[in-house]
Amino acid sequence: MVKNSSETSVTHWQGQLALTFDWKAGRTRLARQEARVPLAFQKPFYPEGGEICHGTILHPSGGIANDDRLVMGIALENDARVLLTTPGASKVYGSAAGAIQTVRVSLAEGAAMEWLPQETIVFDGAQIQSELRVFLERNTSWLSWDVLRFGRSGAGERFAAGHWKSATEIWQNGRPLWIDRQLLAGGSPLLETAFGLKGQPVMGTLVWIGKAVDQDTLDRCRQCGTYGHAEAEFAVTRLEHGLVARYLGASTANARRCFVAIWRILREVMFHRPLCPPRVWNT
Repeated sequence: MVKNSSETSVTHWQGQLALTFDWKAGRTRLARQEARVPLAFQKPFYPEGGEICHGTILHPSGGIANDDRLVMGIALENDARVLLTTPGASKVYGSAAGAIQTVRVSLAEGAAMEWLPQETIVFDGAQIQSELRVFLERNTSWLSWDVLRFGRSGAGERFAAGHWKSATEIWQNGRPLWIDRQLLAGGSPLLETAFGLKGQPVMGTLVWIGKAVDQDTLDRCRQCGTYGHAEAEFAVTRLEHGLVARYLGASTANARRCFVAIWRILREVMFHRPLCPPRVWNT
């Protein structure tokens, strides 16, 4: 069932999206959908067969502004497998003042999810709070990445005012597996210092939580940094039940190239499945 509402404030959006996926007769299905503009979900695709459902989350209004509130809830029932992405770069406009985006995900036993949005551009002056909370049961797999560009650096813009605040939490059966909170203020010395962004406009984080990663797989993932520019910094750290990769550089394309290389390795080693990039990335 789809619910759409066009009732919006003249000053901000109150967007909502709720998706539930289940597993029936060897196929992952979209079992429930509720949407309120400006958020929407494109129809399911199955480029890998019925086991994995690919989908695209849409934001037709073009970006986050004013004091927008965007809330997404995604649930995977037992054994469902889903890959979600976005059709292009997300934008947080300079007019955003106290905007909030919240994503809550729950994975039931045996479920697997790949959360692979395209990059986010945080304009100078933007004020945005982004929250991602993931709740896992047993034998689940969670892969996500987040690539951010601070300021439209290609046009010479710097992130001189505003702030970006982020909170990512991944829990399994009430136990925290990965907690990452960050705050970056426009014009802050952290944009330039050696223990901050070192003058680079792009940073990215990839997290995979599923099971322990062996040394050979870890070493292969660490070699994926060679896909970036020489001036970029790239590191991969083993977690108790997965790994985390960080990128710092000048190019969102190179950040994604590094992360896609890790994604390829994890798919092959953990699931014996080849890479299948969403077709929307090619449009």
